[in-house]
Amino acid sequence: MVISSTIADYDQNLHSTFASRYVRTSLPRFKMPDQPIPKDAAYQIISDELMLDGNPRLNLASFVTTWMEPECDKLIMSSINKNYVDMDEYPVTTELQNRCVNMIARLFHAPMGEDDTAVGVGTVGSSEAIMLAGLAFKRKWQAKRKSQGKTCDNPNIVTGSNVQVCWEKFARYFEVELKEVKVKEGYYVMDPVKAVELVDENTICVAAILGSTMTGEFEDVKLLNELLTKKNEETGWDVPIHVDAASGGFVAPFLYPDLEWDFQLPLVKSINVSGHKYGLVYAGVGWVVWRTKDDLPDELVFHINYLGSDQPTFTLNFSKGSSQIIAQYYQFIRLGFEGYKNVMKNCNGNVMVLKEGLEKTGRFNIISKDVGIPLLAFSLKDSSRYTVFDISESLRRFGWIIPAYTMPPDAQHISVLRVVIREDFSHSLADRLIADIVKVVNEMEDAQSAASMSRARNGTPSDDSTREMQRGITKYWRRFVQGKKTSSVC
Repeated sequence: MVISSTIADYDQNLHSTFASRYVRTSLPRFKMPDQPIPKDAAYQIISDELMLDGNPRLNLASFVTTWMEPECDKLIMSSINKNYVDMDEYPVTTELQNRCVNMIARLFHAPMGEDDTAVGVGTVGSSEAIMLAGLAFKRKWQAKRKSQGKTCDNPNIVTGSNVQVCWEKFARYFEVELKEVKVKEGYYVMDPVKAVELVDENTICVAAILGSTMTGEFEDVKLLNELLTKKNEETGWDVPIHVDAASGGFVAPFLYPDLEWDFQLPLVKSINVSGHKYGLVYAGVGWVVWRTKDDLPDELVFHINYLGSDQPTFTLNFSKGSSQIIAQYYQFIRLGFEGYKNVMKNCNGNVMVLKEGLEKTGRFNIISKDVGIPLLAFSLKDSSRYTVFDISESLRRFGWIIPAYTMPPDAQHISVLRVVIREDFSHSLADRLIADIVKVVNEMEDAQSAASMSRARNGTPSDDSTREMQRGITKYWRRFVQGKKTSSVC
């Protein structure tokens, strides 16, 4: 977060038991200490505090990779002091990035010859990639409108209300109206028909999601392409498509090779994908590739020479580490197509294990679909005695971090739990998670029954008044949540 906050109730000083062998006085929390301390004391102080963080391997809220092979860890550490933008000083690192861009573009069926070079760039994640793609669409739309002598004051993007919050950021930061297709109960992705209805002459692109963060579903990019092509022919417009494949871009080619969603469709002009999700790299790398060179306006590409040679650059930031780029290249050559396919099949198999285990309990409705990214979203069949939020909180004591959230408008009355299955989530962990969920649910049901029996023995009134109060509280918080953007689940 850019905006930081602190917990006011904490002591203003840090106290460490082991570090007291070296440091007799406490350290200030929110200002730099006056004097240095021994390196092992500094290490111990920070290590002690970090013990209270959750276990990344049990953080099933996140799509971000939490395990890589030791050999790749060594490569990361050996290159952690290399600045990615120093292309003249680190030409091999630059070459590895270019190889990754070309591999991704070909994976997504970019129209390239054997000797052609792909158009794309590495980013710090899909959020930056989406900003860059959005800027390219906006500039191309503005240039065309100006050439036609038309105003270019009100650009818009059409998306579903299930998009990740980075799309709202792009719209707000770069002054583009965000037209959202609302989801509905039972259909939690953008409806292509409704999306095309929202398109007008000011639409710079329609954004389709390959792997919704809410349910993991793939939106129907092929149908969107067909409907939008027809509308473009009828109106004379040339509204393009961007595919946000942050989560699904490294899943669909391996699990669903016959699915048409990428550059095989003529209107798809750019695609972003997160290397740090199912690209199997630690946090800090994303990619955006364009169909052809013509789809990236030259005016957005800067050329600098003060680092030693002419260097084209198209990024929102400048300095950043090289480690994740190198790690991505390692995964590509280490695993190859078949290796990625095996990883994704294994992830999908563990989703099925978890799904079958939860279905056997008879307490949950499965919201996610079988075709999509490897995750499981599910809701309670009966939320009258306890909620998915209660289950999420109770699972924390076993170490599991599983998010509970409401769905986007107009399905915000649906609350779900979501488990993201990554490469390091095994069959045995799936069995353990099922057992812990069953244990938590049984405990809550037993507690409810015991409380009811106790009230009955004491001759207290029925639960009607208590439940009425609980409903009032629930309604208040539901209205509060509905006022917030719910598409920021990561």
